[in-house]
Amino acid sequence: MNRAAESPAKDLLLQLSDVTVSHGDRSTLESVSMRLSRREIVTVIGPNGAGKSTLIKTALGIIQPAKGEVNRIANIQIGYVPQSVSLDPTLPLTVERFLRLGTAVNDATVKEMLATVGVEKLQTASMHRISGGEMRRVLLARALLKKPDLLILDEPTAGVDIAGQNDIYTLIGSIRDQYQCGILLVSHDLHIVMAATDRVLCLNRHLCCSGSPEHVREHPEYLAIFGGNPADRIGIYRHQHDHHHDLHGDVCDHG
Repeated sequence: MNRAAESPAKDLLLQLSDVTVSHGDRSTLESVSMRLSRREIVTVIGPNGAGKSTLIKTALGIIQPAKGEVNRIANIQIGYVPQSVSLDPTLPLTVERFLRLGTAVNDATVKEMLATVGVEKLQTASMHRISGGEMRRVLLARALLKKPDLLILDEPTAGVDIAGQNDIYTLIGSIRDQYQCGILLVSHDLHIVMAATDRVLCLNRHLCCSGSPEHVREHPEYLAIFGGNPADRIGIYRHQHDHHHDLHGDVCDHG
């Protein structure tokens, strides 16, 4: 995936300035600053308890910081994909009905978004019978219904195998290009995501380091958090496609 060029100030979508978030006497984020522009993919990485979910909720406006400022462009449209959803197993719910819950969208938009994420054939399928990979794509379709300026994704490949993960990240890059949106995503799996992002923020309550994937993987604080030494660290995984996968991640013949 090509790296995004430096975006001019007019393309800035979101900026956090010296943000601190506290729960009682404990800080979950400490003086964190970041910015995200249109057509840029920024990935937040860090160990469990690093404050990644807190950062997302702060960006969404769900959590208000104790200190610092959060600035978003006026009238920003934000699409959000949570790590998981809980559906009542006794409630009959098709994919189309799920997409329409709480929204007013026409048939053409529903079909467009399902086609964008590659699951148009699932329109009348039961939400309770689709696979984990299909669920991730349906959640992406729902987040895209209002064609957001900013797409926020929490572990977008949760429950998907490694081949399927690569396909999801390729799809995310295509969405960025097609809709000219900015994307903020959280991941714990650097092996794939570092090949599919423009900038990485390494978080451990504070911002340990940030920059291009190549820069971050060389940084001492990143190495201290994730282990290994410079001669034996995780490399950037690039999946070579001489085949393709179905929505379950299984390899299929080209025919």
